[in-house]
Amino acid sequence: MSSLKNAIPRKAHKERAQPQARKKFGLLEKHKDYVARAKAFHKKEETLRRLKEKAASRNPDEFYFGMIKSKTVDGVHRPQSEANKYTQEELLLMKTQDIGYILQKAQSEKKKIEKLTATLHSLDGQPSSKHVYFAEDREEAKEIRSRSSKNKMATTSVDVPDNIKRKIASSYRELEARKNRANQLEKIYMDMALQKELQKKGRKRKLREDEIVCPTTKPVFKWRSERKR
Repeated sequence: MSSLKNAIPRKAHKERAQPQARKKFGLLEKHKDYVARAKAFHKKEETLRRLKEKAASRNPDEFYFGMIKSKTVDGVHRPQSEANKYTQEELLLMKTQDIGYILQKAQSEKKKIEKLTATLHSLDGQPSSKHVYFAEDREEAKEIRSRSSKNKMATTSVDVPDNIKRKIASSYRELEARKNRANQLEKIYMDMALQKELQKKGRKRKLREDEIVCPTTKPVFKWRSERKR
C-alpha cells in the first residue's frame, strides 16, 4: 500500500512569496532565516547576561595593573601599548626569520622563471640540430641545397594551432607576472635587510648626497669603525 501511495503524483508546494504590497521590504523571511537570526540574538543575549553577572560579582577592592596602564578615550577603552613588549634581541630574531622567508620565496620565483623561460625558448627557437650531407659532385650539391631550402620553406609555412598560441601567450603573461613578483620580493628583502642592520649596535649616520659615490634613491648609512678585541 505504501508503494502505491508513493506512486500517486502529489501537488508540489511552493514557498510563499512576499505579497505585492510588501515588496518594498525585500525578500520574505523563511523559517531557516528566522532560526539563524534567533540563534544569533540569543547568543548575544547570553553573552551580555554573563558579562553583567561577572561585573556584579566583582570585588570592589580588586586591583590589577591594567587599571593604571590603560585608559578610556571618548568612552572607548584603550589598552596599554605593546610597542615595548619584546626586547631588542627578540625583535631582531623575528626580523631575521621574516627575511629568511622572503629570501626563500624570491629564490623559488627565480627558479620558476628560469624553468618557464627555458620552456618558452624551446618552443619559439628553431631546432639546434644540423644535418651534414656529403655530395659527390657540384650537381648533387646543388640538388641537396635546393631540396633543403624547399623543406625549410615547408616547415615555416605551417600554421600554429590557436590553442597552442593561447597557451604560449598565457605562459608569457605568467612569466611577466612572476618577474614583477620577483622584483618586488627583492626590494622587500633589501629594505628588511637594511632595517635589520640599523637595529644592530654601533654608531652610524646617514650620508649626505654629496658624500655618496654612486647616486641612489635609497638612503645610505655609514658605521663608525670599531676595534675588535
